[in-house]
Amino acid sequence: MEKKVALRLALVLMASYVAYATDPTQLQDFCVGINNPIDGVFVNGLFCKNPVQATPNDFLFKGLNIPGNTNNKLGSNVTLVSAANLPGLNTLGISLARIDYAPYGLIPPHTHPRGTEIFTVLEGTLYVGFVTSNLPNGKNQLFSVVLNPGDVFVFPQGLIHFQFNIGKTPAVAIASLSSQNPGVITIANAVFGSTPPISIDVLIKAFQVDKNVIQYLEAQFSSGNNY
Repeated sequence: MEKKVALRLALVLMASYVAYATDPTQLQDFCVGINNPIDGVFVNGLFCKNPVQATPNDFLFKGLNIPGNTNNKLGSNVTLVSAANLPGLNTLGISLARIDYAPYGLIPPHTHPRGTEIFTVLEGTLYVGFVTSNLPNGKNQLFSVVLNPGDVFVFPQGLIHFQFNIGKTPAVAIASLSSQNPGVITIANAVFGSTPPISIDVLIKAFQVDKNVIQYLEAQFSSGNNY
């Protein structure tokens, strides 16, 4: 009997840990981020402005209606709204991004280590998908769909995902993330463009390709040549 009780308690504790393994719940009604810690209180996130000194502008961001510049190699642009430019978001555990795509523009495979992303298409037609971690059968499954305006898709936290504009016209989407600082790891940039670089012997062994292929890829993503 005691073993069963202990087992149940352990399961409850594990479930509680999983439930809170994300941004901590805010510690007060709001916590406006400030760069100067004088008269501030440090909590999760940034230093907090004295609530008495908060203003409506601390909770306001303007300009998300302005298209981002997609004149780059990938043909895409991300305009992020986070606690860095909307200080009233500090400790609230959310952020937002407008994503613009030129025709055939791409947001390449990447992950957000600290946030789930809910993705809404406003304009255009996008092919999107994510890849699972190792399944019981040892495989990594791709879940992919074609999205049109009004469609919503979820990219689970930490999983590799991508978006590709398959239309002949520009596309626009809004991404909402479950962290004020979800982070981003673009796979190719991280693997082939890290500082200092990963040992070429490691990459040759990992990708099972010739040294010249690795050197070519490193040249595409070396420091100063990243998207």
